[in-house]
Amino acid sequence: MATKKRESLIVASKVKAYIKSKKMMTSSDALEPISDKVYAMLDAAIARTKANRRSTVKAQDL
Repeated sequence: MATKKRESLIVASKVKAYIKSKKMMTSSDALEPISDKVYAMLDAAIARTKANRRSTVKAQDL
């Protein structure tokens, strides 16, 4: 069964511009894993928030 593709959480043009500002190039297949890392970071922050019995994700959770 195919996995459902998630919506990207990044602005591709901003990511590419940042990488370009560091005198590097962006591979076309790099953007999806970057978004996946953002999902993982947010999932961990949400878990920490729930563990602390809160419903608001704060900077400290990241």
